[in-house]
Amino acid sequence: MSLYFGVMSGTSLDGLDIALIRQTDQTALIDTRYLPMPQTLRADILALCSPGHDEIARAAMAELTWAQLAAEGINQLLSEHQLRPEQIRAIGSHGQTIRHEPARGFTVQIANSALLAELTGITVVSDFRRRDMAAGGQGAPLVPAFHEALFASPESPRAILNVGGFSNLSLLDPAHSASGFDCGPGNVLMDAWIQRHKGLSYDQGGQWAAAGEVVPALLEQMLADPFFHTSGPKSTGRELFNLEWLDQHLGRLPALKAEDIQATLLELTAISIVRSLRSAQERTELLLVCGGGAHNQQLMQRLEQLLPGCQVSRTDELGVPADWVEAMAFAWLAHCCLDGIPANRPSVTGARGLRVLGAIYPA
Repeated sequence: MSLYFGVMSGTSLDGLDIALIRQTDQTALIDTRYLPMPQTLRADILALCSPGHDEIARAAMAELTWAQLAAEGINQLLSEHQLRPEQIRAIGSHGQTIRHEPARGFTVQIANSALLAELTGITVVSDFRRRDMAAGGQGAPLVPAFHEALFASPESPRAILNVGGFSNLSLLDPAHSASGFDCGPGNVLMDAWIQRHKGLSYDQGGQWAAAGEVVPALLEQMLADPFFHTSGPKSTGRELFNLEWLDQHLGRLPALKAEDIQATLLELTAISIVRSLRSAQERTELLLVCGGGAHNQQLMQRLEQLLPGCQVSRTDELGVPADWVEAMAFAWLAHCCLDGIPANRPSVTGARGLRVLGAIYPA
């Protein structure tokens, strides 16, 4: 038995998720901690997602703050559980993605893993994406192998849908190897649009989207983007789907109501997910949803409506809280790295073969 921490902060930039797991032949969640992202740090990271002045220094300062915040949460959990650092085998730290451009052969996550190891006294495993990318892969998504270990059924095909800033699918068919890919925007455009118009960080429950009506012309325009017509392996990020991308589409149409645009953005997320699932795994009996989007009741209802004959549920139904699947995954990835277990899936990323992922920063 070994104990691990997993640390994840995603493209929504709302905060850091920290999971403490027990790893035997199975993975068990022990406790969690959520740390809201300070507004200054969120603004700094968001600015780093686009080219700008003095990027190297700004990135270095941002990752110092990020590592300090992660260490704060980990040390709190250690204290609450009366655990010593040496009782934890490792921290799996995803870090914060600021650039992801597989077509150009690079991905960048800031984390300062050396500082995190120093502040906690625990070995840190991080930089999970670049080994897969060095082997010709997309470097993402990374979670399908964990989803396979946690949720695969020997009897029927199912899929795991993570809806964070972006949405990605893991396809688990007992007759085939696990596969998966990014579908497109998850919450990223909806969050940005409601932030612009209402000053809110997200559309709670999809209520604002529910108050609007889908604009078919806008939806058709957005779905014409080449990304949606490319089969996997594929991954994406803010480099493609952002407010500038949306504004370009809006500029080709007459003025629209803000709530109608929000409704159309939610429909874009739902349609891109459903089309991706149907084209890659037509017979899916169960779709398990995790990530922040699992709390968007309007999105969950649309997925149910668009997928007759497929049960749509949150991962909670199988005993794994939807909010903590990704943080658990990075704890598990640290375990795989230290035990020399390949954790990428070439069928997902397009890498030339299986690889052990991660770089190790000893305590």
